[in-house]
Amino acid sequence: MLHLLTHPVFARLFAAQVVALIGTGLLTVALGLLAFDIAGASAGVVLGTAFAIKMVAYVGLAPLANAAAERLPRKAVLIAADLLRASVALALPFIDAVWQIYALIFVLQAASATFTPAFQATIPDILKDEATYTRALSLSRLAYDLENLLSPALAGVLLLITSYSTLFVGTTLGFLGSAVLVLSAALPPRTQAQAPRPFLDRATRGIRIYLATPRLRGLLALSLTAAASSAFVLVNTVVIVRATYGAGATPVAIALAVYGGGSMLAALALPPLLDRAPDRIVMIAAAWALTLTLAATGLAFASDTLPPWPGFLALWMLLGLFFGAVTTPSGRLLRRSSRPEDRSSLFTAQFTLSHACWHFTYPLAGWLGATIGMSETLLVFAAIAALGALLAVRFWPARAPSVLPHAHPDLPADHPHLKAHGLQRHSHIYVIDDLHPTWP
Repeated sequence: MLHLLTHPVFARLFAAQVVALIGTGLLTVALGLLAFDIAGASAGVVLGTAFAIKMVAYVGLAPLANAAAERLPRKAVLIAADLLRASVALALPFIDAVWQIYALIFVLQAASATFTPAFQATIPDILKDEATYTRALSLSRLAYDLENLLSPALAGVLLLITSYSTLFVGTTLGFLGSAVLVLSAALPPRTQAQAPRPFLDRATRGIRIYLATPRLRGLLALSLTAAASSAFVLVNTVVIVRATYGAGATPVAIALAVYGGGSMLAALALPPLLDRAPDRIVMIAAAWALTLTLAATGLAFASDTLPPWPGFLALWMLLGLFFGAVTTPSGRLLRRSSRPEDRSSLFTAQFTLSHACWHFTYPLAGWLGATIGMSETLLVFAAIAALGALLAVRFWPARAPSVLPHAHPDLPADHPHLKAHGLQRHSHIYVIDDLHPTWP
């Protein structure tokens, strides 16, 4: 997997991802401390609202931002988004009101909603071999999980020698470093549609392609399963460790690190596994394993005796492992389901729809955990995860070949597409586009 770092363009983009993730991790710690300085005991409410604003920006703005930027050079879009994020991070230490936090977080997340899908859609245009691209997806997953482990530790070290305001400077440097690395990379140009499309068509095109493609409807269902597990872990781990086990802050960090470690194991194991097994089998099997682990954890907490601490950590590692196995291959499905000119729109659709799942599960995890208890909440979330797995089985056919026979009765005999394939009824790799608006 590390041999990918010898690829000059991918190496620069991966480095850009890493330094931006470090900056984001520092921002998470600094934002919590800033919220406490401004709002005191209400800091939790402020942060909860800020994260809700983040999801609104991700779900509502990503398709619009992609449509607005579609005809712009991808390098200019990525650099502009990084510079906007750096500007917001630099402004955060100087604010003194809660509404200013909300406004700046909205702007920052709007920039991220522009940057992330455009960045993700660039990688398959650079790494055209599917096996190589699969390893790039796993390396990207490792970067996310390592950031979750290392950024809080780095923030803790910096806070020993300086104030939390300095962390915002680190965030700014991370985004600026990302912009410089993107600037130094020789990115391939976008593949443009033959004719300009209206703004509304560009804004909705990715979601229309996504929902018309059976394997991607299955991916959306699997995103619900993944969101059910990760939302519970990220929202309620601190409550379980502190209130149920009566442990301190360090065990909370250990539990979250073990969860991230499970996801990292999945990222390392998936490339050779996906070389031998179809994506559908791997992802749906992992979704059912995730569901059963959630249910088993709920039943364990419902009993009179708590699971021993090592047993709890083992359950958290399994949740991370199966979460990683469900989510990491998604880029392969998106690449396989789009023409190059539609790739950015489709990655944006996945970004939007998957975050809509988290927008539902995050608040539900907190509210149910506080009202009905952890064991009952785990069982509810196991049911949500099972629903996602069942819908994935229903939407994503077991026999789903890439090459499909179909006809074009509406096309004239001299149409270039028919000339290229020889017959009115023919077969080729099938994706949704202007000539193929529905699945055969």
